Amino acid sequence: MLMGLPENLAALLVLLGLVMYSVSAGADFGGGLWTALSSGPRANEQREALFEAIGPVWETNHVWLVYIVVVLFTCFPGGFEALFIALVFPLVFSLVGINFRGAAFVFRHFGRSKRIRLPGMEAVFSIASVLTPFFMGMAVSSVAGGRIRIAGGAPGLMPYLATSSPSGPSDWITPFTVIGGFIGLAICAYVTPIYMTARTAGELREDFRRKAIAGGIALGFLTAVEAAVSRFDARLFFDRFIRPAPLLFVGLAVLSGSLTLVLLWRRAYGLARWIADFTVAFTITGFAAALYPYMIIGQLSFAQAASGRPTLLAVLITLPAGAALLAPSLFLLYRTFGASALPRRPYQGK
Repeated sequence: MLMGLPENLAALLVLLGLVMYSVSAGADFGGGLWTALSSGPRANEQREALFEAIGPVWETNHVWLVYIVVVLFTCFPGGFEALFIALVFPLVFSLVGINFRGAAFVFRHFGRSKRIRLPGMEAVFSIASVLTPFFMGMAVSSVAGGRIRIAGGAPGLMPYLATSSPSGPSDWITPFTVIGGFIGLAICAYVTPIYMTARTAGELREDFRRKAIAGGIALGFLTAVEAAVSRFDARLFFDRFIRPAPLLFVGLAVLSGSLTLVLLWRRAYGLARWIADFTVAFTITGFAAALYPYMIIGQLSFAQAASGRPTLLAVLITLPAGAALLAPSLFLLYRTFGASALPRRPYQGK
């Protein structure tokens, strides 16, 4: 089914939300991952620097998750229903992880401020920070894996009649989706230490620089493996992936990722951070270009899942007004507590 301009713009809004959530909340989740993997003579300083950086903005970044859910529910109700039924297990696991992670972070902060020892909070925080992006990566890659089946739906039926059944483990636990989960983790492991190079100094900055290089290499390796695995485990996605548009974005991701590694090697941290964001954006956009125009590959397109044109137009008209209110607040928050405000007093450990 052909897509009109409103449907395409609404799909782009979903893509924007995925990119923004990956680079913002991904940095928070990566903080939990690198807290667990802190090592060396400055392991404690690494953990403290990560917690200090996460503190002011750790829940704010979830605004992008709310944004994604609202846009999906409003603009693509048929797809929203099918996805959240078929992928109920990985999505619930992700939601549980978000809640446990937030609770552990708050309890740790409360315990330290009151000088009360609350054992296990850092472990819960780290485990939840690892499992959440992993299951999110599995859920996202499942829509391209070709295992989700629409029950009772066919082209021409009303979108809300095209629903799906909860997928069994064999439908969302495949080599393709497991690697997709690790790619979700790798994105977090990549952006977090790059951001931390702007918040630290001295040997501590060198620690995060090495972690950023390792995260970039891991992300590049896993995306290459995912493309190879899709040839036999997600054939429809592979056939669409090798088209010109997806390959263009993949090439841009490789180029920007390589440039980021060069900048990190030369210690050009400010520029490396921006280029790293583009690396993540191009990686996700390449995946989306291979999936388009499908919302669930081979089963449900964005056009079939879309709301009526009046609803789409209402969203497209009102969203810029909401963004005009929210964007300055987010900018001020990130500028106040983000990297741009910290070079004058970079964290060097206690």
